[in-house]
Amino acid sequence: MMPLRYVQLMRATFSFPTTVLFGPGTTVELPARLDELKARRPIIVTDAGLVQTETFQRVCSLMPSAQVFSGVHSNPLEEDVEAATRAFSAAACDSVIAVGGGSALDVGKVVRLRAKFPQQPIRDLATVTVEDKLAPFIAIPTTAGTGSEVGRSSVITIAGKKEVIFNPELLADLVILDPELTVPLSAKLTAATGADALTHCIESFTSPTFHPLCDAVALEGIHLIAHALPRVMKEPDDLDARGHMQVAAMMGGIAFQKDLGAAHSLAHPLSAMCGVHHGTANALVLPSVMRFNAARKPGLYRRVGIAMELNDPTDAEVIATVERWFASIGLATGLFAAGVKESQLPALADQAYQDSCHQTNPVLVSRADLLQLYREAM
Repeated sequence: MMPLRYVQLMRATFSFPTTVLFGPGTTVELPARLDELKARRPIIVTDAGLVQTETFQRVCSLMPSAQVFSGVHSNPLEEDVEAATRAFSAAACDSVIAVGGGSALDVGKVVRLRAKFPQQPIRDLATVTVEDKLAPFIAIPTTAGTGSEVGRSSVITIAGKKEVIFNPELLADLVILDPELTVPLSAKLTAATGADALTHCIESFTSPTFHPLCDAVALEGIHLIAHALPRVMKEPDDLDARGHMQVAAMMGGIAFQKDLGAAHSLAHPLSAMCGVHHGTANALVLPSVMRFNAARKPGLYRRVGIAMELNDPTDAEVIATVERWFASIGLATGLFAAGVKESQLPALADQAYQDSCHQTNPVLVSRADLLQLYREAM
């Protein structure tokens, strides 16, 4: 009989409140859902690349009078939030709809809080108390990776550093998961966002924080990704597999309310300082982090491997499987191939050590450990 992971009960708070509408074609319900929320003047927050796509036009056609803000960067900046908030206020908008990947969703979430507290620095929005309800927020992801649509936080780059703004008020009022919207996504972004979802599930499960509900969600997310991501990469029009990836990404976003680990501390500076896509950055550092953790805590990844349907796996077998997956979808290139220079590693390690995610890594890491992990990922 497998021993329980938890030997001591403790006080904890569990919350899974977001309403999620899932299925092919569900985007058509958007106007009715806006009516239910009494939202009459929405602003759509997205990025410039998505505006030109059929996917965006399909969503936008459902609300032709909506204001559109398309200035979100791939790694969202403080100014993106400020500009989107100005557009929200100038048009007297009463609701926010974020359409796109995690960047658009992160900016869209913060806009309502920023509009409510215009005098607060953005990083301080994590500490504000909301007396009354914020403007309604609907999240419509067009990727399957970040899980930001169900998250209580936004990651915004402020003064060259990724800052996590956590506030329960950032939760969406409604999430629409329509797998049809992810079909046009390029193979490169499909792979990168899928790797992001997998990293969320693995790191949240292995975090030592007590949250058995999130553990169960993370393991099923890993199971879904193991089946769905290879299918999506082979058959991009497979709506069943794309739907499973959307659900798995959402599950990763739910699970990491439990916290993450060192891979995310390494990945955040790679995006902020080097412009590496967040999902790609996770894929490039995760195997090294897994080896580091397993060497100090043997058996850590056994249940991860079982979720992948490996037969009584060792840590080494699980890590090798993850590496093969990443290689099969074009993500095993190393940091050097992603444009990272050896000379940047000390500054990256400094910023990674300041990042809070490694504090819930299953084993302690030092700044020197993080620097070595960067070197191993080169």
